[in-house]
Amino acid sequence: MDAAQGEREPEASAGNIEPEASAGNGVHARRGDTRARIQQVALELFAEQGYERTSLREIAERLGVTKAALYYHFKSKEDIVLSFTEDYFSRLDALIAWGREQPPGPRTAQELLDRYITIVFEGGEVFRFLERNQATIHGTEHGKHRFTQFRPRLAALIEIITGPDAPARPRIRAAAAIFAVSTSCMFFMKDLPEGELDALLPAPPSQDELREIVLEFATDLTANARVS
Repeated sequence: MDAAQGEREPEASAGNIEPEASAGNGVHARRGDTRARIQQVALELFAEQGYERTSLREIAERLGVTKAALYYHFKSKEDIVLSFTEDYFSRLDALIAWGREQPPGPRTAQELLDRYITIVFEGGEVFRFLERNQATIHGTEHGKHRFTQFRPRLAALIEIITGPDAPARPRIRAAAAIFAVSTSCMFFMKDLPEGELDALLPAPPSQDELREIVLEFATDLTANARVS
């Protein structure tokens, strides 16, 4: 446990909370903005000096807020990392809800995959952080159960693509498409450090090019997967 995790303090009083988080019109939106700023700054510091060497106090200092104000949103670094996973699962849940409302067929499957690509693109920094800190994250309580939480959502995405009564082959192809999207986007996104991309590609694609390529092979994998 790092020093920041051991520095748990009482709940912040109203006087210690940023103006954004105090009562008033639009409070929920402002709290969301503050939460997102904390997440972004935490990711920056984790990338610069490592998760283990970053404290909550340093995150608060870079944000320009008191530690008590930071505690209003997150009580520990683990809570910040947990919020990354929660946000990702919330977006997956929204995608699944959308997919279940659409007419079944290849057009819905393709749009589902395209929307999933957007989720992966927008979560690129988080995915790379989680991938590079697997040993630390898997040692936390919520980290141990992350795939368990992902499994029913994966099953739901597969079912939207293939239908509820599909045999093993189309289900596995649909799962492979979803995993291929995640992996390809994570490894070939243009905002990776240049050295890492140079080792994989002579000329990194633009985000639009990458989306087109990834969607093409993911759609190929799920072609004719729907079982009526």
